[in-house]
Amino acid sequence: MEPNKFHQPGEQRAARVEDLFAIVAPRYDFINDLQSLGLHRHWKRMLVKMAGVQPGDRALDVCCGTGDVAFALRQSGAEVTALDFSAAMLAVAQVRAQDCSGGLRPPGNAPPPVQFLRGDALRLPFPGESFDVVTVAYGLRNLSDWERGLEEMWRVARPGARLLVLDFGKPDNPLWRRLYFAYLKFVVPWFGKLLCHDSATHAYIFASLQDYPAQRGIAAKMESLHCAGIQVRNLMGGAMSINFGRKESGH
Repeated sequence: MEPNKFHQPGEQRAARVEDLFAIVAPRYDFINDLQSLGLHRHWKRMLVKMAGVQPGDRALDVCCGTGDVAFALRQSGAEVTALDFSAAMLAVAQVRAQDCSGGLRPPGNAPPPVQFLRGDALRLPFPGESFDVVTVAYGLRNLSDWERGLEEMWRVARPGARLLVLDFGKPDNPLWRRLYFAYLKFVVPWFGKLLCHDSATHAYIFASLQDYPAQRGIAAKMESLHCAGIQVRNLMGGAMSINFGRKESGH
C-alpha cells in the first residue's frame, strides 16, 4: 500500500492530521452522511445512550470535531466540555452551536451551552477526576499514541465515570472484513477526490486503520486500566464499534 501523506509516524502525525481536517472541515458532515448513508448519526446516538447521562453530569467529548456527540450529550442533560486540536473543525462546531441556540442562553435549569476548547488529547488541560462521562468518536485512531489518549481520558474521569470510544472497527468474519476494507480502500477515497479535490483525505481512513487495534485492542487497554463493566458493541458486523468501560473507585 502506498504511503498516505496525511498518515505520518511520530512527531509529524499531529501536524499532518491537522492539515487533513483543515481541508475536510467544511464538508466533513456532508461526506460522513454520504459514506455511511447517514448511519454515523445513529451510532453517535447509541454512544450517548450507552453513556447513561444523568442530569447534572459533567461530560467531556475528546476530539469533538464538528460537535455531534457534544450536542447530543448536552441534550441528554450533561454539562459538556468539548475539545479538539483542529481549529477548522472547532470553527464549524461553533457555527453549529450558534445556529442551534440562536445565540441565546438556555432557559431555566437547562445545562449551559457546550464549551468548546482547542487542546491536545494527549495532554488534556483538566485536573484528574473531573468528569462523569468521557467520550471520543472517530478520534482515538488519529492520535500519535492512542494508548496515551485513552489513559488521559481515564485520568480525568471520576470514580464511577463512564468511558466510551466509537470508531471504525475490524470485523472478525474474514469475508466481511475483506469486503469492508475494499470499500475503505477503493470507494471511500472517491469522496475525498470529488468533494475535497484530494483522494488522500479519505484514503487516510484505511491507512489509519492498519496499525490501529480497533475494538479488541481498546477493550484490552480498558482492562489494563482496571475499568469495570467493559463492553464491546459491534455495529455492522464489527465494521464500526463502541467500547464501554467504567472507572472503578480506588484506581
